[in-house]
Amino acid sequence: MNIKKLMVLSILLVSSFYSIAQITNAEKDSIYIQQIEDQKEPDKVLHAEPLYIDLIRDLGARKGEKEWNIGLGLTDNLKFDSYEALIEYEWAPVDRIGLEVELPFTFHSPVNGTVKDSIPSHQLNSIKVAAQWSFFVNEPMATSMAFGYINEFELSDFGNFGNPFIKGNVYNPFFVIAKRWGNNFHSLIYTGPMIEQDFRTNKFHTTYDINTSFHYMISGTRNFIGIEFNKTSDKGDFDMTMRPQMRLGIADNLLIGIMAGIPVSRENERFSSFIRLIWEPKHK
Repeated sequence: MNIKKLMVLSILLVSSFYSIAQITNAEKDSIYIQQIEDQKEPDKVLHAEPLYIDLIRDLGARKGEKEWNIGLGLTDNLKFDSYEALIEYEWAPVDRIGLEVELPFTFHSPVNGTVKDSIPSHQLNSIKVAAQWSFFVNEPMATSMAFGYINEFELSDFGNFGNPFIKGNVYNPFFVIAKRWGNNFHSLIYTGPMIEQDFRTNKFHTTYDINTSFHYMISGTRNFIGIEFNKTSDKGDFDMTMRPQMRLGIADNLLIGIMAGIPVSRENERFSSFIRLIWEPKHK
């Protein structure tokens, strides 16, 4: 009799543990989503943000959010290598509004015996300021939309620095739409024109960018793998670079993003790589 009771008790315990495991697995996918979406107001949808063409701030940004980014990249051109470095700060002064300031640098190194004087000079490319407004955030649809604007004050290279100091301006309005499919799959479209004005000649040059990205976010974490397709149309000329990427959380508020650049139809650019270090100071 005692043995039978023990067997029944064992079966009940195993069944209970199995049920708990099933619940845990079912809930695991939504742990981090719940932390983002359900704890605070206003509504916010968790989206995977691309690492190369990153957003000004999270879609549906909440007041007080802030983030520092440091980026380092290498591009293999035919005649020289380009080394990118950037530092940027983004924050949300009010709900739904994100602001950003960025300083991007580029350094060049000749390859294959190229004469140093024939390659571009090192430079602080520009001073970039930007704003983004998330005008649509819908949790049941897991969809967000935003309008934004980037203004880029283009600077002279270090060889001619200050002559003039600001040589041009880039006007870049953009539109973003992002959708999460279930708990793990994410898609995003980021598109808009880039209108470049040369102050020395007062001429304008316009290109149009269409950037699409697809990501898989690992359950219960902020880690993801995915790919960006960065596409540019310039008066009938079409260029595209594929950027497979991954993001890893290395601390509660520190992440690292790693990606490669594979040009599909670029005449002068070959493979590239880029690393982004993301630090999110805690906010109330």
